[in-house]
Amino acid sequence: MYRTAALRAKALTGCLSRSFRASRYASSTAAAMASPVFSTIRSLNIPLEGVSLPPSLPDNLQPSKHQTTTLPNGLKIASEMSPNPAASVGLYVDCGSIYETPYSRGATHLLERMAFKSTLNRSHVRLVREIESMGANTSASASREQMGYTIDALKTYVPQMVEVLVDSVRNPAFVDWEVNEELQKVKVEIGELAKNPMGYLLEAVHSAAYSGPMANPLYAPESAISGLTGDVLEKFVKENYTAPRMVLAASGVEHDELLKVVEPLLSDLPNVIRPVEPKSEYVGGDFRQHTGDEATHFALSFGVPGWDKEKEAVIATVLQMLMGGGGSFSAGGPGKGMHSWLYLRILNQYQEFQSCTAFASIFNNSGLFGIYGCTSPEYAAKGIELVADEMKAVAEGKVNQKHLDRAKAATKSAILMNLESRMIVAEDIGRQILTYGERKPVDAFLKTVDQLTLKDIADFTSKIIAKPLTMASLGAVLNVPSYDSVSSRFS
Repeated sequence: MYRTAALRAKALTGCLSRSFRASRYASSTAAAMASPVFSTIRSLNIPLEGVSLPPSLPDNLQPSKHQTTTLPNGLKIASEMSPNPAASVGLYVDCGSIYETPYSRGATHLLERMAFKSTLNRSHVRLVREIESMGANTSASASREQMGYTIDALKTYVPQMVEVLVDSVRNPAFVDWEVNEELQKVKVEIGELAKNPMGYLLEAVHSAAYSGPMANPLYAPESAISGLTGDVLEKFVKENYTAPRMVLAASGVEHDELLKVVEPLLSDLPNVIRPVEPKSEYVGGDFRQHTGDEATHFALSFGVPGWDKEKEAVIATVLQMLMGGGGSFSAGGPGKGMHSWLYLRILNQYQEFQSCTAFASIFNNSGLFGIYGCTSPEYAAKGIELVADEMKAVAEGKVNQKHLDRAKAATKSAILMNLESRMIVAEDIGRQILTYGERKPVDAFLKTVDQLTLKDIADFTSKIIAKPLTMASLGAVLNVPSYDSVSSRFS
């Protein structure tokens, strides 16, 4: 906006200099009398004739109404209306890598890649043409517990959006050449992960931390790629994509209109009893991989409760904001994150650190909280000691109210900013219903954040560091201290 105004002003200046350049006058009044342009410019305080302004919005806007309907087969349809001219519709499935078996290992990673490909009713070319004709955006995501498929376009295309979405999820053809093509892309993604030390370590931390399905990798293992075929995917979808485990969520769509479109398309899905989520146990462990890199990457983490214990999961989220951190160079602009705990006490004090960041992965019944760091190899032992000491400092109550207030404000800001996106709203609706069976109001979450105290933070941190440590290191790991010596620092 400012650039446009500046360009117009510059053009007007040029116009004045060419056509209305006056000689030197003794006063602005004389200049106005000599140059007619000054007398014809209308004041911006005077309303324009024939232009009616829309009514202003009320001071207190009511939150959008959320509605949920459960079909006879157990599938849930949920929506939230918004004044936005566009709509976002998503189909979310209670199915992720924890449901994989040795036979289907890596299926969720490949299914994410196979989203919106050929179906039994459409070729891939036709599907792409239809999506393009709507001006729509599509996306798919896979996690350890859930799968998500989303389409976003103008509201006028809602019936077509829903039909394309449902056809893509319900009727994938898994054509051999498409499967093979996506497998090649999966191999590329695995190679790219190896070049991303933090991402690689976070995957390794999950594998080392858990005993059970939660240890299943989110990325397809290289050893499993040769066994992934269209038949494997078809069997996996048939077993897991059942009505009670699915939620169709929409943002910006009238609920009654959505029901009319969705019900004929999904009411015939089989009503299969929803299986109990596979149980995993947090056990802790150690992962090391020496690659001869010029840096040492490490992660120290502990088990935390999942979303089934909401207050503790909220504390873990706020604690991640409080610890903060980042790279030694702030890519987000000057001062970004400079007031977080790890920036103040690690990155600003010890130049040997290239990066130090808190992370949290929270699932339905479990989760992980930890700190990732990167240092020079000769400083690895000292760096790990410093990170361990900072976690102990938080547990000992050394955080002050100023740090906590900043973390709480940052948490609430991040939540509210994310919910300004209609695609995130649809995803939030779908994933909450899969987790809780309902969508909880955001005010309840914000209230929980506001009620947290310094004692809550200290007690929570003391509780988690009493659990077995999960430690992972990558790169030049020869100087990384033993698991027992690091674990003993938390005793």
